[in-house]
Amino acid sequence: MNINQLKYVLKIAECHSMREASSRLYISQPALSSSVHELEEELGFLLFERTNKGVALSKEGRDFVNFAKKAVGQYEILEDRFLTKKDERERFSVSTQHFTFAIEAFTNVIKKFDPQKFVFSIHETKTKAVLDDVRTSKSEGGIVSYSSANKALMKKLFREYGLLFTPPMQRETYIYVWKDHDLAGRKEISIEEMAPYPYVCFDQSVEGSLYLNEEAMADHVFEKMIKSDDRATSMEIIAKLGGYSIGSGMLSRKDATLQGLSAIKLIEEDPLIIGYITRKRSTFSLYGKAYIEELLQYREIE
Repeated sequence: MNINQLKYVLKIAECHSMREASSRLYISQPALSSSVHELEEELGFLLFERTNKGVALSKEGRDFVNFAKKAVGQYEILEDRFLTKKDERERFSVSTQHFTFAIEAFTNVIKKFDPQKFVFSIHETKTKAVLDDVRTSKSEGGIVSYSSANKALMKKLFREYGLLFTPPMQRETYIYVWKDHDLAGRKEISIEEMAPYPYVCFDQSVEGSLYLNEEAMADHVFEKMIKSDDRATSMEIIAKLGGYSIGSGMLSRKDATLQGLSAIKLIEEDPLIIGYITRKRSTFSLYGKAYIEELLQYREIE
């Protein structure tokens, strides 16, 4: 078993096709098939089942892929940090749920230090991915939140993942609608008044995703719901369909995709606790410390 074989398996699982995977990997299909067959022989079970629609992971293959993802991720971290260290570029990486202030803090750090050579990464992603990124050292820190609906689960995950959570801010709950919406301009509103309109939320796409929601009111039953995994897509849906989303009320006017939104205070109280996570017994880099300092500037923003 080698790292290339693991990468091959992940690419085939992603593409559901040997032919497409071989094209993306820039190797011949026979060579790809042979490499996977050798790995299956070594493992003693089939990773993929051939169907008339391509290939699909076997039961054992699904378990294998879960571990392979972690192994490849760790290898890429080692490769990035040590094998490419000769280029002397500064490095910093952070993962976050969909918070614009987290992105602003990231750009502020770059502006503050203005390094001559650097490779910085910010991953705006799903809740589970933020936790995984920090646990596996893909990111130095992560920005996550929880509400009353998923507080117990999130704290449990922090313990299981060996993460420390520091909550610098608590935010009230707001409804976001487009500026030309019939309800735009209201000072406050009830969640029941929003029932005729589609609710747009970020798709967590994992088992138990209800309890990994980054939005408040996660346990409310929404009659009309649209899930999206992209901020620009969500804004387009809200604008075109008269929909709404739920957030902390912290709208960045520097973000062009948010300039058309109007925030309305939600009458139902479900405060959002927002904080940063780090690995236990880890220490922040110079850029990590500066990033946390930038985050703390948003505690009093209204």
